[in-house]
Amino acid sequence: MSGLDEKVKEEVKNIFKDLKDPIKLIVFTRDDTITVPGRECPTCKDNETLMKEVSELSDKISIEVYDIAKDDDKVKDYGIDRVPVTLVQSNKDFGVRMYGIPAGHEFATLLNAINIVSKSSSELSEQTIERLRTISKPVHIQVFVTLSCPYCAPAASMAHNMAVENDNIKADMINAQEFPELAQRYNVFSVPKIVINETVQFEGSLPESTFLEKVLESVTPPKKCSCLIYQAF
Repeated sequence: MSGLDEKVKEEVKNIFKDLKDPIKLIVFTRDDTITVPGRECPTCKDNETLMKEVSELSDKISIEVYDIAKDDDKVKDYGIDRVPVTLVQSNKDFGVRMYGIPAGHEFATLLNAINIVSKSSSELSEQTIERLRTISKPVHIQVFVTLSCPYCAPAASMAHNMAVENDNIKADMINAQEFPELAQRYNVFSVPKIVINETVQFEGSLPESTFLEKVLESVTPPKKCSCLIYQAF
């Protein structure tokens, strides 16, 4: 993977001028000198390189790199089961994760995640924030993307914004092309594909209010039928 060009670097530096709290990019990778059939990670090195480049664009960003096959304690602490993955944290873990290299259109998702996590504040409306704060059950949002999809970054960023507003919400951006087994499991035929709590699924980059309703639906108990049952004799 080629590095960021100088124009992009200058633009990103300008964006990072408004960062508030220090950011840690926690990167889990796999040693590419060790080849285990079925566990190859062709993008691990590129992802690590990208994160190192990004971390060098602000003195408020640091990077930690761990190997999924060697750093057992960290793998267990963060519940990591596949790589590459990058966690964006400040002084707390908001549950903002990116599985796969956030290049192409998803580079915007990475920058947005760094921005909102640093400020501990989302870009959502007050009405949405108030309703999100009523959620008291765990919510896991998975947003499947591809790097060439212009509609995927807004969907992934929407999920990350929601995670920042409620500790019960965890949000993953997942590159469907890097994790085909997950894409197959969730029948990802077009992107963005969003899966919430394994029960609610939809496609497309929905408006904020509609996305919110899908999240609330995932934690709303199904209505019990009050129908009368008649037995024929």
